[in-house]
Amino acid sequence: MKTLILIVTATWLGIALPAQAQQQAAPPSEISSVNREQAAVKAREQVDGRVLKVEPTAKSYRVKMLKKSGRVVSVEVDKKSGQVRTSQQKEKR
Repeated sequence: MKTLILIVTATWLGIALPAQAQQQAAPPSEISSVNREQAAVKAREQVDGRVLKVEPTAKSYRVKMLKKSGRVVSVEVDKKSGQVRTSQQKEKR
């Protein structure tokens, strides 16, 4: 009888613990992050030009772009939110 109770308890814990872990996990919006390719696409949507280089930093990607005018600009794409900041927006802060 003790063996049966032990097996039932162990089985219940094996099922209940993963379910609790799923409930405590962060919502998908907090987990989602931007990779290099997505950062390049977001930068291209914001600035009309060609992506030259994507450099990762601690919290963002620095995307260097060549505009049609021939000017090279740097755009930052936040790794968590995907928010794009151009050099003009950074100067306003």
